[in-house]
Amino acid sequence: MYMFRRDFIKFTSLGAASLFLPPQLIPALNISKVGAFTPLRKNVGFYTDRGGTIGWMVNDEGVVVIDAQFPESAENLIGEIRKQTDQKVNFLINTHHHGDHTGGNIAFKEMTEHVFAHENSKANQMRVAKERGNEEGQLYPDMTFEEEWSNQIGDETITCSYHGRGHTNGDIITHFENANIVHMGDLVFNRRFPYIDKSAGAHIGNWIHILDHTVKRFDEDTIFIFGHSGEGFEITGSIEDVKAFTNYLEQLMLEVEKGIEAGKSLQDLKKEMTVVKGAPQWSGNGIERSLDAAYMELTEGE
Repeated sequence: MYMFRRDFIKFTSLGAASLFLPPQLIPALNISKVGAFTPLRKNVGFYTDRGGTIGWMVNDEGVVVIDAQFPESAENLIGEIRKQTDQKVNFLINTHHHGDHTGGNIAFKEMTEHVFAHENSKANQMRVAKERGNEEGQLYPDMTFEEEWSNQIGDETITCSYHGRGHTNGDIITHFENANIVHMGDLVFNRRFPYIDKSAGAHIGNWIHILDHTVKRFDEDTIFIFGHSGEGFEITGSIEDVKAFTNYLEQLMLEVEKGIEAGKSLQDLKKEMTVVKGAPQWSGNGIERSLDAAYMELTEGE
């Protein structure tokens, strides 16, 4: 079932947009390549600036953008697209609702035909914006879907699919089929402790199932674009990087479950664990977010 609706709103600043970003993610927005408009293959590439990694496709028949970061970085991206074409953006796709992925939607107000997301992502965006008093700073999706959606633009077929709760309850996977490039959004944090948004329905167990399905669905030739990466690691990678993050989540749940069975509290685990055994490449700050979410899921079932 598809739903269509436009909401016209006023421009907002980066400061206002960051109100919509989960507080746990605000201190660590920068990623490895700043302001890079980078082609990968067959008219598809990625853009990095500040926030979740943007994907793009520009061909003779149209333009697709995946995620929008913040207003200023979105304007920078638009400038890069304008060097390639004067066409309007056919679809601005949001992988999920977090502000470092949707705050820049507003910059596309006059140049995109549709803003597109999973129905849960739109609901989350509207809910959080209302809670934070930032409703005027949003450009909400006017088009949503439930399970799968495809569209042909020139020689490229873009397929979006939803597989249930993961990083939130509204994360989607976008496949550029001809190029065989997959934008994972925040379903993969490459060697970086993930933000697991329980307030928006995140579920680690099903997240693992989503990634298992991803590994079976795609192949060694697939290029993956990730939402975030750790220092020194890329925001693109292979199916082996997807497997590595799957292993991180599996080992996280295993170690927290062992701790619970040993009678340890969440605070005990936070004092003892700086890395997850079996996934040592995930290091630095931020393991507390993973421990909070895993402990909640294992003790409360949510």
